[in-house]
Amino acid sequence: MRKCLLALTAAAALAAGCDNKSTRPSPLADEAAADTTAASDAVTDSTLYGICGDGSAMNTLQLITDEGDTVVLSIADANDTGQCYGSFQSGDRMAVILKDASTAAQVVNMTVLTGDWLSSSSSSSSSQSGIRLKADGQAENIGTGPVAYRSWRLLNGQLEIESASDGKTEVGLYDIVAIGPDSLVFKDDARRFEFSRK
Repeated sequence: MRKCLLALTAAAALAAGCDNKSTRPSPLADEAAADTTAASDAVTDSTLYGICGDGSAMNTLQLITDEGDTVVLSIADANDTGQCYGSFQSGDRMAVILKDASTAAQVVNMTVLTGDWLSSSSSSSSSQSGIRLKADGQAENIGTGPVAYRSWRLLNGQLEIESASDGKTEVGLYDIVAIGPDSLVFKDDARRFEFSRK
């Protein structure tokens, strides 16, 4: 369903863009942004999504998948390699990358990931800025900043965030470093982003 919504949103944006070609400030920038988005959308997401079940324990995740199946996964390997992000409890929305049919390579608690996050680079309470990650995949700015956040999703174990700056759309793909009740850290090849819960 989420993929359908993203596809419909992308189609609507492309259709709207085609109707307004004469008012575009920079066709080359728009084409580059469209190519980046299209390339990202073309990647198949191998993530298994679902809800944490009552049968979960420290090294076991019972997952009721979006397809309605109930699977029990060992998360011992993910724990050992530091690939469990956000503790979990029954009812939490989860994203899992599988190592094999019964073993998780990475576990992300999407319930803990969503919410309001303030950038650690904000110097004072009057100039706080950050990002709001909504459960429906939309993203928004908190405070002011040069970048306007639009959407987010998990893609093959990485955090993808779409934003706009100076009329250009950018899709960033980040490695998750930490997700906790009060902290969120992710990075790319050049930068590290640290946030605290608002």
